Amino acid sequence: MKVYVRPNNIVLVGKAWEIRHQLKEYNKEFDTVLQWITFLHKQK
Repeated sequence: MKVYVRPNNIVLVGKAWEIRHQLKEYNKEFDTVLQWITFLHKQK
């Protein structure tokens, strides 16, 4: 599975079950995709 972080969005590439699993993991930490993107940009 691959995760591409772009300035305004995130692209997940992989099998459906991999993407669902990854989204559940990220959902434990972030409530929205916007929070996730903001966090990733602050790390850079």
